[in-house]
Amino acid sequence: MIRNLIALALGASLSLAVAASPLILTDRAQAADIKNPLVDGETWAELKYDVFGDAPILDGSAIFDLDAPYRAHDAAVVPVRVVQSGQSSERIAKLTLIVDENPAPVVAEFEFGPSMGALDLETRVRVNQYSNIRAIAETADGKLWMVGRYVKGAGGCSAPALKDMETALSSAGKMRMKVFDAIADTASVTTVAPNTKGRRQAQIMIRHPNYSGLQRNQVTQLFIPAYFVNDMSIFLGEERLIHMSGGISISEDPTFRFSFDDNGGKSFAVEATDTDGGQFGKTFPITMPGSAS
Repeated sequence: MIRNLIALALGASLSLAVAASPLILTDRAQAADIKNPLVDGETWAELKYDVFGDAPILDGSAIFDLDAPYRAHDAAVVPVRVVQSGQSSERIAKLTLIVDENPAPVVAEFEFGPSMGALDLETRVRVNQYSNIRAIAETADGKLWMVGRYVKGAGGCSAPALKDMETALSSAGKMRMKVFDAIADTASVTTVAPNTKGRRQAQIMIRHPNYSGLQRNQVTQLFIPAYFVNDMSIFLGEERLIHMSGGISISEDPTFRFSFDDNGGKSFAVEATDTDGGQFGKTFPITMPGSAS
């Protein structure tokens, strides 16, 4: 479904360092004073049927939440965090991120293994015009639940890439990962030892321009063909922790920060592909404090 929507829409950096702080960079005090719930609009009625058919979608506010800035500082790099409520015992098995007004509205579809535990996932997305951002979760019982935010941002899908094309293309597929402690709000680097149960946090960055097909070459002014990471799997030991099917609305240098339950695995393995047939993979041991590669 996501590939069909992307094809329809398109028919018409490790330079960002891996930090120990969360991807959500909004001023929490200011954000608390701004209410940005979902805003009613005509787009969602048609989009909902295209993606989910006639399946009922319930209010998910008692199960999880989506955090995003009310006004985007950079519409090409909008931080989004989906967090499950501490009071919820539901297991979220799948998640779909949607930006209603984007040319390809489905940002990504995720599937999660049992060791994800209570969902806590962050990434960065493009917002092409003022729009609702929605997170639709599917729990283990097959029910669909939705939360979201209204975000003011424009031009994110057509904004020029951060790096020149030669540099971006030559480094596509390089990866870096760090593992953190997830106990405190401000994550601190910690030892992640095999066979030691506990709640952890990790961040993976894949260097890739993730061209949307709507950006122009700054020299020729011609449109750059779409070229993006369309599939990614993260394994913790033998368990596939995350599988993502992604589109053009994920920002350049795709970055994902997530919490997980240590299942005793000794390493992470990340596998990814892009729309040009590129295949990338790397294994990251998790035996050292702040392990990264």
